[in-house]
Amino acid sequence: MAKKDFQLNDVVEMKKPHPCGDNRWKIIRMGADIRIKCMGCDHSVLIPRRRFETKLKRVLERAETE
Repeated sequence: MAKKDFQLNDVVEMKKPHPCGDNRWKIIRMGADIRIKCMGCDHSVLIPRRRFETKLKRVLERAETE
């Protein structure tokens, strides 16, 4: 299985949508756990990196690199 490439401030799509109906999430913290924020209702969720990698569908927008 190919490793999915994502970084801080990327907007990603998960396999299941948030209960608010939106399926766009912004990565706001990375480490052993990853915190993502729903772009629809601003609710944030902290999930383990391994679980995040399995639930990630694709990266929608890449963060600006300096």
